[in-house]
Amino acid sequence: MPRHTKQTPVKYTSREYASIRTDLIEHAKRYYPDTFQDFSEASFGSLMLDTVAYVGDMLSFYVDYQANESFLDTALEYNNIIKLGRQVGYKFQQAAASSGIVAFFIVAPANSDGAGVDDKYLPVLKKGSIVAGKHGNQYTLVEDISFANPKNEIVVGEVNQATGVPTSYAIKAYGTVISGLVAQQTLAIGEFERFLRIGLASSHITEVVRVFDAAGHEYYEVDYLSQDVIYREVTNTAPTGTEVPSLIKPFVVPRRFLTFQERGKTFLQFGYGSEDELDNAERALDSSNITLDLHGKNYVTDQSFDPAKLISTDKLGVGPSNTVLTIVYRVNTNRTTNASAGSITEVSRPTIVFPTKQAINAIQTRKIIASLEAFNEDPIIGSAALPSTTELKERIRGSFASQNRAVTKQDYITMVYQMPSQFGSIKRCTIAQDKDSFKRNLNLYVVSSDDRGRLTKTNNVIKTNLKTWLNQHKMINDTVDILDAKVINLGIDFAAIAARDAGKFEILELALARLSKAFASPFDIGEAFFITDVYNIVNGTPGILDTLDVSIVQRAGGNYSNIPFDIASHTSPDGRLIIAPPEYVFEFRDRHIDIKGSIK
Repeated sequence: MPRHTKQTPVKYTSREYASIRTDLIEHAKRYYPDTFQDFSEASFGSLMLDTVAYVGDMLSFYVDYQANESFLDTALEYNNIIKLGRQVGYKFQQAAASSGIVAFFIVAPANSDGAGVDDKYLPVLKKGSIVAGKHGNQYTLVEDISFANPKNEIVVGEVNQATGVPTSYAIKAYGTVISGLVAQQTLAIGEFERFLRIGLASSHITEVVRVFDAAGHEYYEVDYLSQDVIYREVTNTAPTGTEVPSLIKPFVVPRRFLTFQERGKTFLQFGYGSEDELDNAERALDSSNITLDLHGKNYVTDQSFDPAKLISTDKLGVGPSNTVLTIVYRVNTNRTTNASAGSITEVSRPTIVFPTKQAINAIQTRKIIASLEAFNEDPIIGSAALPSTTELKERIRGSFASQNRAVTKQDYITMVYQMPSQFGSIKRCTIAQDKDSFKRNLNLYVVSSDDRGRLTKTNNVIKTNLKTWLNQHKMINDTVDILDAKVINLGIDFAAIAARDAGKFEILELALARLSKAFASPFDIGEAFFITDVYNIVNGTPGILDTLDVSIVQRAGGNYSNIPFDIASHTSPDGRLIIAPPEYVFEFRDRHIDIKGSIK
């Protein structure tokens, strides 16, 4: 005979202590009327009901808590939000670094005739030198500073009292510093372990600078362990090396790691490949090294492969084993990393190299090193405070939207400006589709600036670096041509009428200064020039009653651009603006000369 079981109704909506206890009492009264009859607070039955209701309430809480912590919108735990962000590609940085510009000064001897500095006594302050602030903050120089650079400011330091000939010169140069010091940690690594994870000791790490083992093998940080190509900095030995000191070169790196941080902790994660599976060291990217494994067959099936993946192992990188691992990282020395203007005055640990050690006086070099000073003219601003949970969620959502790729026009412009400055600087850029091309071809127009902030043609080395930089982000079916933007130098000539009792010369100077300030920044490529802006600025000058006329002309010849441009044909029918074609950019090259006016 079939066995019948009792069907007991269960209310799954009862989740907290009170409702669970009420349901248990009703259940006991209905199904166990002869067993449990005493439900007073002091009875054993009440104790059992309270215990079961308590356990049920706790289980419901943790089920709800676990469900909430599984979604970004409802998560509350800080580290859980970080882990959810990691799933969508967000990289959390727990310790922010402050950076800024510091001026460095030395006093160098004059040459034999006193007409300039003796070149052999112009040193290089090497990156890694340490400067200190008044409040104990320490900052690291991140670039070499050459005091022989012709862009440095030089003034006479001392003169011979008898002859009046300069005997020394003071030289001022600028360099970028970043908060914190470089520290290192060594760890003994035992037998091979898949996906080895290492925790670092410091809690204020801003970045991992270098990782290498006892055999000298270097491990490189990547965004994902499946990424086996990085872009390294190579010194530019071409004549353009003074403008672009470095080139971008792709390299295959079988030894790689991830860096991820949680609140107060930093971890390194390696892949699960071993040294036995590695048959090549890191090398420059070369697709001719690709071979297809036949595995004993005399035929090859149609298979897809990544031409950038040039190492034979597919174990997501090679992890260290049976070695001593050295991890070099930068760590903040204080919780507050900001520095007010003028608070950095000491070079605590300089590293100075002179161009030659021959035919120079040791006493003189010691005097130069002793004269080294530092001063930050502007504040060094940053924040070491962690973002709140709400701010962290918004950052994760924004990171997920961009996805580190170039699809839209704004994506391409953003990627151009994100290229590291050591590979060259782009002042303005824009991108437009080539309508004459049958393919998905895009024209990227770029322009750079010289040391005076004037627009200048971008050299070929920067364009090559930019092309390599964009190749890792652009859509595979996009072809991008990097072209020079056409610079058009404009001039303004206006006539205005002033109040009767106003000083015409003072009013003219004020109007010219207002126009010069308004057009100090370069225009964007393809941005129109509004003639009405000139009327508004001049009319807004105190003492001017009205602007009678504004004439816009093109400056050409000499230091100006010689690109032909018909202003009349590009002026709107109502005369309010001058339209710039997509590849043109307007500039007032020398505002003191290009902007003129008269007051009646």
